[in-house]
Amino acid sequence: MTKTKKPRRVALYARVSTDQQTTDNQLEALREAGQRLGWEVVGVYVDEGVSGAKGRQDRPQFDALLKAVTRGECDLVAAWAVDRLGRSLTHLLGFLGELHAKGCDLYLHQQGLDTSTPAGRAMFQMMGVFAEFERGMIQERVRAGLARAKVNGTKSGKAIGRPAVAASVEARIRELRAEGLDGKPMGMLKIAKAAGCGVSVVQRVLADA
Repeated sequence: MTKTKKPRRVALYARVSTDQQTTDNQLEALREAGQRLGWEVVGVYVDEGVSGAKGRQDRPQFDALLKAVTRGECDLVAAWAVDRLGRSLTHLLGFLGELHAKGCDLYLHQQGLDTSTPAGRAMFQMMGVFAEFERGMIQERVRAGLARAKVNGTKSGKAIGRPAVAASVEARIRELRAEGLDGKPMGMLKIAKAAGCGVSVVQRVLADA
């Protein structure tokens, strides 16, 4: 008698950087994939208003997910895209290592990737490299913007003819623009609300980039 193959026990993870964004589209796509692939969804973990640059200690649901993996409660972790997991290569590779140490695989919907295969594991590492590269480019643009402000502004670094903007705000604006909303660029108004500044500030910062 042929044994019936048990469905894979899957934990879904979704994340957005701001309270103005929603994880609904991410979770809907993952649930549709689960129905098609015969998954048994055993848990849903969602971090809202949390940057992908933050570590496990600052992402409570991400931490809860890894604890569930450690307890052997799932065979597969599914996320919409690699940047939902994080933007640091070190964090991404550490995450993958923890999964495989417990015999748990990773599925990334946007990239069509499953790390149960050698090709999938190699591709995941390459995507982590590009995620870190993107973040490095954002940081470099922030530093370049500050350097221009010092050259063109006053001794205090304030640009002539316009109010100064904190470097952290500029970095946040660029990060929100880079991350987007479910894979699409976030609009100026939404970025301004999320970063706590005016639309004109968002326009200037992105124009400088």
